[in-house]
Amino acid sequence: MSRLNRTPRLRLLLVAVLLAALPGCGTLYVMQAANGQWHVMRARKPIESVVADPRTPQTVRDRLTEVRAARDFASRELKLPNNRSYRTYADLHRPYVVWNVVAAPEFSVHPKQWCFPIAGCVAYRGYFAEKRARAFAAELSKRGFDVTLDGVPAYSTLGKFADPVLNTMLRYGPDELAAIIFHELAHQLLYVKNDSQFNEAFAVTVENAGLERWLTLNGHADRIQQYREYSARQREFVELFAHTHAQLARLYASGLPPPEMREKKAAQFAALATAIRDLEHRQEVRSPLYEEWLTEGLNNARLAAEATYFDCLPGFERLLAEQGNDLTRFYAAARELSRLPMAVRHEKLCRTPAPPPPA
Repeated sequence: MSRLNRTPRLRLLLVAVLLAALPGCGTLYVMQAANGQWHVMRARKPIESVVADPRTPQTVRDRLTEVRAARDFASRELKLPNNRSYRTYADLHRPYVVWNVVAAPEFSVHPKQWCFPIAGCVAYRGYFAEKRARAFAAELSKRGFDVTLDGVPAYSTLGKFADPVLNTMLRYGPDELAAIIFHELAHQLLYVKNDSQFNEAFAVTVENAGLERWLTLNGHADRIQQYREYSARQREFVELFAHTHAQLARLYASGLPPPEMREKKAAQFAALATAIRDLEHRQEVRSPLYEEWLTEGLNNARLAAEATYFDCLPGFERLLAEQGNDLTRFYAAARELSRLPMAVRHEKLCRTPAPPPPA
């Protein structure tokens, strides 16, 4: 079948799949998602042909050569899915593949959920065009939500399609690039509907363990040490966010009048901003990411987004240690936990109770 005949059918298939998957989310949102995914798939080229093409910049060739090795390592050594994902490359000619909007009510640390039959409920809504993401974020803000908007370099279709390596991923160093691939493949291995915190913390655990093994295999003792030092610094910031998250959860449950609660909320976020500055000063490292967050203003949505990735991470790391750092046993243990009711598995793994079910 020629490309001219195949392409419209592919677009129609994506629209049909997403229409079935996203009822109630609005036709325009469904169409932008289908169209965005179609463009990503249409831009794919085999990594081998991109590397062999003399027009490909040497930096891109070098990164893709590293990607191929990390991708093979992921399936061979980390026992992650051995499929067609991350064996092609797509240049989207933009800095991010999607822009994610996270929202939380004014007096809640739990993010708003958007629910889809295939993916379940997730704590964000993604757009392939920044302009549309900003318009949606502005609409939520007008409705009184705390909102964040962040560019995303990669995402997983959970094995529904063969996800490519994207130009948006190549902006990161070789270690971060390998970690992204490990993270996204972990979502294909285990994904639980309606539990973003479980899914993201599981993937971060696999990402971290995988990167340690990857660097060890390649004999990069210096990079292992750098990675461990970076991780230790980041954990201090994670603890700061978790502490404020817990304090605000208690505040929002206190039943204080809204004006008083609003005043105390502002004081908590001011204290967090000061603590971030102090920690940066002690570490003698200034993070452009935290500078951006401070400039935009910290809010419930930012805390909720951080908690999605890190609230259950200590529990998963403990689980990995209990399995003797054996990833195959860890996957089996995580799968067993995934079968438990959400409240039960969060009690076993996470800092805070499971969020309330979405409306």
